[in-house]
Amino acid sequence: MALTFGRGGKGEGGGDFGASAPSLPTMSSGSGLTAFIDRGSEFEGKLSFKDTVRIDGRFVGEITSENTLIVGESGEIEAKIRSQVVEVSGAVTGDVIATRKLILHKTARLEGNVETAALVIEEGASLNGRLTMAAGAREGRKGTRIEAAEGSNP
Repeated sequence: MALTFGRGGKGEGGGDFGASAPSLPTMSSGSGLTAFIDRGSEFEGKLSFKDTVRIDGRFVGEITSENTLIVGESGEIEAKIRSQVVEVSGAVTGDVIATRKLILHKTARLEGNVETAALVIEEGASLNGRLTMAAGAREGRKGTRIEAAEGSNP
């Protein structure tokens, strides 16, 4: 099963998920939330979207985004992820390519290899895997950085 989310986009079954998504605040994206997978929901397959999606349920498969993926505290993801920004508060198992930034909040647990231009890790977050900070170079950026979250020791 493949679902596509975005403004005016259609998923399987012809539903317009962009129009029916709840208006919830996003944590770090500039655009509004276009889809929300709530706690208790389970999806398997390929998820592709253009704007911001928040997952608080369980997802297994592959996720591709042109903007921001937010994994809430109750979110459980087993997937290969490619997005500009990935913000994690829940559990992710699988490789992550975040072309702009990966943010791991204090409740985040990530098991997998990571490629990103910028990394923010709050104290308490868990990252187990190989980290490559080369994504920014492919997009013409001159450097990469690791940011210490507020209240943590660098």
